[in-house]
Amino acid sequence: MSSVASVSPAAPKPSHVPDSLVYDFDMFRDPAYVADPHKRVFDLVKNAPPIFWTPRNGGHWMLMSHAANFNASRDTLAFSSEFIPRDEMAAMKAQLPPGMPHIPQPVPINVDPPEHGKYRTPLQRVFSPKAILAIKDSIAALATELVDKVKDRGHCELMKEIAEPLPVQVFLKMLGLPLDRQDEYRALVSSHLSDPSPDPRAIIPKLQRIAASMNDTFLARRDNPQDDIISLLWKIEIDGKPTTIEDMQNYGVLLFIAGLDTVMNGMGHGVRHLAQNPALQEQLRANPKLVPEATEEILRRYSFTIPPRIVAHDMVFEGVQMKARERAMLFLPAADLDPKEFPNPESYDLNRENKVHIAFNGGPHRCLGSHLARVELQVLYEVMVTRLPTFRLDPKHPPTFHCGHVVGVDSLHLLWDV
Repeated sequence: MSSVASVSPAAPKPSHVPDSLVYDFDMFRDPAYVADPHKRVFDLVKNAPPIFWTPRNGGHWMLMSHAANFNASRDTLAFSSEFIPRDEMAAMKAQLPPGMPHIPQPVPINVDPPEHGKYRTPLQRVFSPKAILAIKDSIAALATELVDKVKDRGHCELMKEIAEPLPVQVFLKMLGLPLDRQDEYRALVSSHLSDPSPDPRAIIPKLQRIAASMNDTFLARRDNPQDDIISLLWKIEIDGKPTTIEDMQNYGVLLFIAGLDTVMNGMGHGVRHLAQNPALQEQLRANPKLVPEATEEILRRYSFTIPPRIVAHDMVFEGVQMKARERAMLFLPAADLDPKEFPNPESYDLNRENKVHIAFNGGPHRCLGSHLARVELQVLYEVMVTRLPTFRLDPKHPPTFHCGHVVGVDSLHLLWDV
């Protein structure tokens, strides 16, 4: 991952793509990207076209500008989330021999409107601001416990000791999955998100393994409901029909992947920024009420998800000719560093007038868990600045990162004086 040789092979350029729109960038293995993701993102913002085609990972479009991402995220007729067409998926399922595992389809994220709404609506109540506010104290208690464990030591590796267990344990409890299988679940998610394969069919076995890991809990909650999301989903109806085990697997793989990975990476980027800016730590320590505003500017400056889309039909988008079934990445980290939308976008400005980022995407597929993510991020930042002395990066152990559909922090070593 640290050499040019590690990038994926180059795919041939389609004839409709002009040379001026080709830019060589591997969103999984680009060496500069893996070394310092957002530094590389800003380099792309300055030097790459607002929309470009890269030959890496099978060849695909990268939507860079804020306008392109904003418009594409809302146009589900042009940019589809159904990576395997519905009729093709139905044919695949019909050919499965009796007794073969169900092919899970993460819903509602991999379903387009109007089907999307019938799967998303039942989850709205679970992730509403009111529901998340009700568990904020328990999130703060866990964050305090994790930080206090390392406080007297004067150092920690944030990701393994705090940023992973905090959101993962919160979400496992919400979902109703056993905490003692946390490491197994995280390994499954990491394997899924690190797969650069351009063929969506290659992901099917991994989705089936994720679903299989939860099947025992699905059945237990069906027969013995408790106060968790899995039990709640058994009580809903979809199109007037009772929930099936296939529905549970479809919901489960999405919630599993989203809940057990995304937020911890946001925490890594945010705490890294705080560690590099002691004056900001002091400002938040003196006035914790500024933490929500600080969190929004961190989310803008360090957006970290890249949702994939499929071009639904031949079209010209933002002046660019695209063909049906091509892949397009909503490169949200670049969108939130677009100088046309945010003056001096590379600068972190707590007093920035416009902090309306699209780190949680937009349109029908806007992140369902955004309220939970915001609370978890705010809680962690406040607990760290109020319970720890000024912390800094450990120069002997520089941060390490991974890239792909989620730009994440692998390790973040911190020091503070005790």
